[in-house]
Amino acid sequence: MSLSFDPDRLDLPTGHFIAGRLVPARGELPLHRPSDGAPFAACPVADAGVVDEAVAAAGRALRTSGWADVRPRERTRALQRWADLVEAEADRLARLEAVASTRPVGQLVAGDIAVTAEQIRFFAEFADKETDDLVPTQADSLGLVMSEPYGVVGAITPWNFPLSMAGWKLGPALAAGNAVVLKPSEMTPFSTLYLAELSVRAGVPAGLVSVVLGDGPTTGTALTGHPDIGKVSFTGSTAAGSAIMANVARTGVKPVTLELGGKSPQVVFADADLALAARAVAHSILANAGQACVAGTRLIVAEAIAEALTDAVRAHLADIRPGPTWDAATTYAPIISERQIARIEGIVTTAIAAGAACLTGGERIDRPGYFYAPTILHRVDAASPAVREEIFGPVLTVQTFRDEEEALALADHPTYGLAAGLFTRDLSRALRVTRRLQAGTVWVNRYGRSRDHILPTGGYKRSGIGKDLGREAYLANRRTKSVLIDL
Repeated sequence: MSLSFDPDRLDLPTGHFIAGRLVPARGELPLHRPSDGAPFAACPVADAGVVDEAVAAAGRALRTSGWADVRPRERTRALQRWADLVEAEADRLARLEAVASTRPVGQLVAGDIAVTAEQIRFFAEFADKETDDLVPTQADSLGLVMSEPYGVVGAITPWNFPLSMAGWKLGPALAAGNAVVLKPSEMTPFSTLYLAELSVRAGVPAGLVSVVLGDGPTTGTALTGHPDIGKVSFTGSTAAGSAIMANVARTGVKPVTLELGGKSPQVVFADADLALAARAVAHSILANAGQACVAGTRLIVAEAIAEALTDAVRAHLADIRPGPTWDAATTYAPIISERQIARIEGIVTTAIAAGAACLTGGERIDRPGYFYAPTILHRVDAASPAVREEIFGPVLTVQTFRDEEEALALADHPTYGLAAGLFTRDLSRALRVTRRLQAGTVWVNRYGRSRDHILPTGGYKRSGIGKDLGREAYLANRRTKSVLIDL
């Protein structure tokens, strides 16, 4: 059966999900479908009172269910049942996500949704495998480092990968014994609401997963500043992450995990496999139309192979199938909004006016919705806004180097350090350059995450603090206390 669907006939959940049920709420923020620009729904805005209700319900659920104190394997089993339901309900989740987002429905079932189920299972297994530590002390005493959950975690997820980002937040927090109040992006709320409903159907105690809808200034501020939130986890822009840190500081002190913006380089040396590098560079720009924090938007290539590699990348960029996200044949995504596509246009226009050469693209695709052509800008320098700013669109800049030191200097961005790619057949060079790249993740002879959820992700500089995924994400959802017992 095809996943293609009629967006006008899709039944959308509305309201907030609190204490295990959908709470009706009036829509306030108009939503437009990125694929055709049509208005189709409205998102409610949870004020401080609604957020307080959700946080209180999460706290009650923790106390009454004993979630933090049950045998850890019971948490594991409940989360595994939830992952099973995510897979069983993949078609509906895919449609709920595709209608409002930039994610083509044909890529969701085997991609984002399968990954979300894997992430929940991955973190579920930590519940009964991470232990307290017995530490060396003098012979007549016993030293312990014990861990426990924070309580209620406040989480905020972005619009570009709504379900898989929810998996990043919910999986480790719940496995570690916490409850979660999650605010998805106001532009893509529907699949997250249904994900929360599935958690209750799977046997996760009602109230441990609550979803409040709304914007950042009202709902996000109330959530991150709430005195009963023990920890905050956020994925989104650097500006929003800074605002969250300031809000947390104004209202108290609590740990935060922030995965923020990026302007990631892909460094290609002359000895690289050019066909492999060209595919990887092109895919980084084409995937979700470049709307990913780790998108490798800065190509830094050895002078000797720059023309050949750029031509090969350009050939890949021409092979796209733009279309509505509800058509299973679509492979190339729209831009999320009119505001965002106008911003992309502005940066590209400014770069060209400053002397950049546009090798391909540089304009909207002539069809309904917000589609922007894959774009390559050559002859750019560090002062160009196309190099300096996170564009969040399918725009690749090209800079050339003559030696390793120049390559590293170009790769080092003054603001961001989220990810980097490196292409070379020289193992010694790969290890040497990897050590010097200022990035929280480095991919060698590939670009992009795998489904090895054990690898943590997080940035250097203003690309964030703390880690998502991996063992680090589980541990970040538990706090430790030191215990010393005289015998």
